[in-house]
Amino acid sequence: MTWNPTTGCTKISAGCKFCYAEVMSKRLHAMGIEKYRNNFKLTLHPDSLLDPYSWKKPQLVFVNSMSDLFHQDVPLKFIQQVFKVMNDLPQHRFQILTKRAERLETLHRHLNWTENIWIGVSVEDERVNWRIDHLRSIDAQMKFLSLEPLIGPLKKLDLSGIHWVIVGGESGHKARPIKRKWVTEIREQCYQWCVPFFFKQWGKPVFNPNPNDPTINAVHPQHAKGGCSLDEYISHAFPEENYSEEEFTLHVHKDKLIHLPPLLIDSKSVFALM
Repeated sequence: MTWNPTTGCTKISAGCKFCYAEVMSKRLHAMGIEKYRNNFKLTLHPDSLLDPYSWKKPQLVFVNSMSDLFHQDVPLKFIQQVFKVMNDLPQHRFQILTKRAERLETLHRHLNWTENIWIGVSVEDERVNWRIDHLRSIDAQMKFLSLEPLIGPLKKLDLSGIHWVIVGGESGHKARPIKRKWVTEIREQCYQWCVPFFFKQWGKPVFNPNPNDPTINAVHPQHAKGGCSLDEYISHAFPEENYSEEEFTLHVHKDKLIHLPPLLIDSKSVFALM
């Protein structure tokens, strides 16, 4: 589920070049959807602050999929109002992702980081890996990285204080290619740091090194854009789940059992696979 108390954004780094939210905003604007009357211009939606109170079942919520909550044009007071909603609803898990890591660090002590609020930063290549240092300083109990769209290698990640890593290739007509080596290098670093690794997608079938990957097919239960298998298994690891064995397994296509390499698991960072 997504929740957008703000819409619109501005581009600040290479990962923004072919922004999916900008493309979607243009479509919604053309359709006459009132919320997107300003197209992709940063717009606050105070009326949307009430939406989560109507959800009857616990939800996993991506906050501001069509914007960036820590954009410089979003006032601190409004950000605090968004946080108040999340604070009031501990049954829901809210995931916030930002490219404005510096502003996040500047404002974080003015916000109430309850356990149900996860915060992450986008890191698309080595030119912006400094965002991770800002994220590390945040008071949130769950901090994650979204390494997507991955458009370059990330060979020296410092994952101390990071609880989850998501990797994905760019999709869309003008998508830039993702390389298998970049993904496996990140996977190995996650194993070394004992951080859950989630591989989301290759982005386009042409980027997938395995043309026979069944997850390319839209009818596959684990379908993702361009497929999502990596070396014949699906890596969908999440934090906060327990496994009793150091070497654990994952069922994938046609009940094939894939053995993953032994992992060092400590009490602070453990793996779960879906």
